[in-house]
Amino acid sequence: MEVIVSYLFISILILLSSYLFIRRKNPENLPPSVFPSLPIIGHLYLLKPPLYRTFAKLASKSGPVLHLRLGSRRVLLVSSASAAEECLAKNDVVFAGRPKTLFSKIIGVNNTSLVSSPYGDNWRNLRRIASVEVLSIHRLNEFHDIRVDESRLLVRKLISSSILSNSYTNSNSSYSHVNMKSAFYEFTLNVMMRMISGKRYFGGDIPAVEEEGRRFREILDETFLLAAPNVGDYLPGLGWLGVNRLEKKLVRLQEKRDVFFQGLIEQLRKPKGGESENKNKRRKTMIELLLSLQESDPEYYTDAMITSFVLVLLSAGTDTSAGTMEWAMTLLLNNPHVLRKAQNEIDKKVGNDRLVEESDIADLPYLRGIINETLRLYPPGPLLVPHESSDDCVVAGYNIPSGTMLLVNQWAIHHDPNLWDEPERFNPERFDGLEGTRDGFKLMPFGSGRRSCPGEGLAVRVLGSTLGLLIQCFDWERPSEKMIDMTEAPGLTLPKAEPLVAKCQPRLEMQNMLSQL
Repeated sequence: MEVIVSYLFISILILLSSYLFIRRKNPENLPPSVFPSLPIIGHLYLLKPPLYRTFAKLASKSGPVLHLRLGSRRVLLVSSASAAEECLAKNDVVFAGRPKTLFSKIIGVNNTSLVSSPYGDNWRNLRRIASVEVLSIHRLNEFHDIRVDESRLLVRKLISSSILSNSYTNSNSSYSHVNMKSAFYEFTLNVMMRMISGKRYFGGDIPAVEEEGRRFREILDETFLLAAPNVGDYLPGLGWLGVNRLEKKLVRLQEKRDVFFQGLIEQLRKPKGGESENKNKRRKTMIELLLSLQESDPEYYTDAMITSFVLVLLSAGTDTSAGTMEWAMTLLLNNPHVLRKAQNEIDKKVGNDRLVEESDIADLPYLRGIINETLRLYPPGPLLVPHESSDDCVVAGYNIPSGTMLLVNQWAIHHDPNLWDEPERFNPERFDGLEGTRDGFKLMPFGSGRRSCPGEGLAVRVLGSTLGLLIQCFDWERPSEKMIDMTEAPGLTLPKAEPLVAKCQPRLEMQNMLSQL
């Protein structure tokens, strides 16, 4: 009996010691993790593209709040609306930081850009410039005519394609085939570059300018390609695995970006001849606005700072908006009954004797529903830009240590069957009655909190008016009877794997109006 009691006593001591060891080793009461976490690499072995789908599967098995070890980094993975709200509302200030990466060091100019800057005075000033000086309602209204010009140029391009197709086929009812991915990208790049520098790169029939535009498009494409996560950010010191090659590519890319935008800055800094007086009277481009601030504070508003700032706006405003419009048109082509309903709404509310304008969007709830449903199904940032905690905090009852990287899986939240009825179905009606593009933390395509996207107002205007015009002015069909492939390609902004090619022709109801363009 004594032997049994002694054995039990020793067993209890061992269990207690093990428990105390575990608690001492992990006193923070961290969220659940995934087994196993391997030595050195942690959970890196689990990461397979696309990451948002991989993380969604992990969350479905292990829970919506997970603690992962990605190499040397501690990561909080959030896949529920309630946990996202705790992070981005209750603990907004704590999670307002950004993790440092090789990309943010080189392309983010030593972590000083609007996207990569840590939460502090520099970020607050950059955010103020973006929200008040550059992307305020007043400034967006000043640039209204640019958006109108470019959207009408897009319509004229599509009409020209249809006329060319008709003359080629000798038919009065032929649909033209249009590469919508290219059309949307050139449109958004034109809008952004005219606001930023006053230049239209595509559609101006100036070969030298279009060549400059193609060169810049290559720079943007390379930027998105090299922005993908790399192993060196999670396993420091692994230059022999290719990190050094990546660093060299990033340095070369940054040099190309600097040279390109320095040329634009110099063009706008020194007006030619008698342009100075006219320059003072006309609307300032974004670069000119920043150059005027440079005059009063040249040490802060350096050319490098201006280049970094406008490149963030361009990167955030072109690929994302173009991609969302491409997904929206794809969904409409695969769901022609939705397209017809949207056309009927526009015909009833706007009519056929004028074109849809930005001011009409508030009176077109079904069109807004189409946009929201597209943003829900294919958010341009399926994983929000990573945050980092600056202090200890509590999320879902778990303690989160300072220095933890936060990943919010927006795609998983937007596809959560507990939040959305038939989440994989395209159903714009689900947003009946919703104003804007947010539905608490269930739908937040532009993020939330201090680090949310400052360009939301511009994006909403561009998406609404452009899609409205295309629906109003053209009849659309798929290139064949086959449904359009909805496969997603790897990438930070959830691009479509196969570029959308669509058939279109001007609507008979709009012929009189379109003949005046």
